[in-house]
Amino acid sequence: MPAIEIRTGKRTEIIDITADVRKVVEESGGGGIAVVYTLHTTTAVIINEAEPGLLEDIVSALSKIVPTGAGYKHDRIDDNADAHIRAVLLGNSVVVPVENGKLQLGTWQRILFVELDGPRTRRVIVKLVD
Repeated sequence: MPAIEIRTGKRTEIIDITADVRKVVEESGGGGIAVVYTLHTTTAVIINEAEPGLLEDIVSALSKIVPTGAGYKHDRIDDNADAHIRAVLLGNSVVVPVENGKLQLGTWQRILFVELDGPRTRRVIVKLVD
């Protein structure tokens, strides 16, 4: 199954992986759907616009909705409960229609990988389904 390796540089950041997913899908040449799935419990995959200001707004909103160090029980173990909770809110996968080996995304839609407990090396898999 095709996988995309992502090296993140910050604790929280959003990385546009559309080109990487597009490459996997184009090599298939088929149609159906592409499931883009992260293998980590402190990351997420979303679809949205990749405008830098919006990405900063998303990171800022996440920190307000789920603040770091708010007395979470899991912090006693790994000190990253906020990352797990944020990942639950965003989701671990997206599904994109594919036609003739091409992603069917809207004009401003991008596939975005969300790192919530970096920096780390991460993997996202792309599964094509007819």
